[in-house]
Amino acid sequence: MNTYFLSDLHLGAPYFPDSREAERRVVSFFESIRHDAKAIYLLGDILDYWYEYRYVVPRGFVRFFGKLAELSDSGVRIVWMKGNHDIWIYDYLPSELGIEVVDGSLTETIDGKRFFLAHGDGLGKLKPSFRFLRSIFRNRVCQKAFSAIHPRWTVPFAYKWSRHSRKTGEDRGIPDDRLLESLRRFTTEYHSTHPEVDYFIYGHIHVLSREDVDAGCEMIVLGEWIHTFSYAVFGEGGLELRKWSGGQG
Repeated sequence: MNTYFLSDLHLGAPYFPDSREAERRVVSFFESIRHDAKAIYLLGDILDYWYEYRYVVPRGFVRFFGKLAELSDSGVRIVWMKGNHDIWIYDYLPSELGIEVVDGSLTETIDGKRFFLAHGDGLGKLKPSFRFLRSIFRNRVCQKAFSAIHPRWTVPFAYKWSRHSRKTGEDRGIPDDRLLESLRRFTTEYHSTHPEVDYFIYGHIHVLSREDVDAGCEMIVLGEWIHTFSYAVFGEGGLELRKWSGGQG
């Protein structure tokens, strides 16, 4: 049985030519691994935008959520780590789908190997503007105020923000090696005091990367499911990076 790691699906993103096809691709992948997956770790930005209201379920993602519920019901452990796009998951998805939601990093022992898992947006040296935005997005008072605005205004605004953020990031050449280097520095410093970690796995910066940190320790960045459709799988043969093309997982 294998353990799978994915990040940055960005389901629902306005820059997908066909959002439903993007969702079907992910569902097809999950269907292909359902018989050999014992755990699936989703390392953030799985949805391009999600905000839970107390009594209202946001529209969309029915096929995706249904497949997660099916996998969870069949005994597959599913861990969803919040990213910077799907921060506002509260109790609905965990209680409805039977998944675990983690805000921050997670250290796990899997088949005898030690893993440090994180989306990656809050690690390393952060720009003051980004640090300020993270504090606003996670502030409970700001979240309460945001939830009081009707979704007809907040949802279009959120998707417009996402589209603008992606476009300006591409214009500036982001993601780039500076972001990767920031993760390298964090990883090296953390590993110096936690030498028991064998694998550091991140998402967020939309590059597919695998490199040695030290003897017996690796840093993996998972890529994304906008163009690359990449993921990691860990089993008896160790850890592999793969790309989904519609065949077998």
